[in-house]
Amino acid sequence: MPSSDESDSSVDTREAIMEATFRALSKHGYSDLRMRDIGEELDMSRTLIHYHYDGKHDLISAFLEYIVDKYEGNVEVTEETDPWSELDRRIDQCLFGTELDDEFGHWERMRVYHDLFSQAQHNELYQEILSEHYERLRESIIQVLERGIEEEVFHKVDAEEMSQLITDIIHVARERRISLGRESAPKQARSAIDDYILSSLVKPEFVISSIKQSSNDGN
Repeated sequence: MPSSDESDSSVDTREAIMEATFRALSKHGYSDLRMRDIGEELDMSRTLIHYHYDGKHDLISAFLEYIVDKYEGNVEVTEETDPWSELDRRIDQCLFGTELDDEFGHWERMRVYHDLFSQAQHNELYQEILSEHYERLRESIIQVLERGIEEEVFHKVDAEEMSQLITDIIHVARERRISLGRESAPKQARSAIDDYILSSLVKPEFVISSIKQSSNDGN
């Protein structure tokens, strides 16, 4: 059985390889990426890459799981967070991201993610990993919609179809921002979601109650 120090060392090595992969993908893109490019970004022996991973596809599969876990984490909510606020935060995080203490900004991370997303049609394992992530995102929105309906914050709607619509809008907006350079796309998507989806979803009495609560908190 490996010692605690050995386990920590293995985790540190894998983390270093994942971050080197991130830098290499950011510079070269998936199509032109070579294992040698990743090795050049690694501040340790390049042989460690081949020790842990059986080639490019194995490494990229591990990397996909890594960025999904690291950069698409759960929204911070408490038991006191109402469904409206939770849904609002989830949409904002998907469209605008959260600031992490690393060298990459949100859109640099998303550019790498969407580059790999485009490869899923050619690779069943990539497709499986990304499909699982997509479903996790959609399911998180379904759950908050169902809670809002149960607590009578939201009108009764088909939570699965509504979640699919919101998720698809988010994904297309990010793709427009990344692939077409339309920097206003996320804000436009957020505005459309507010005006055409959330405005009809939330019950007016809840909005009025929220406004009153905010006013009382300010006094």
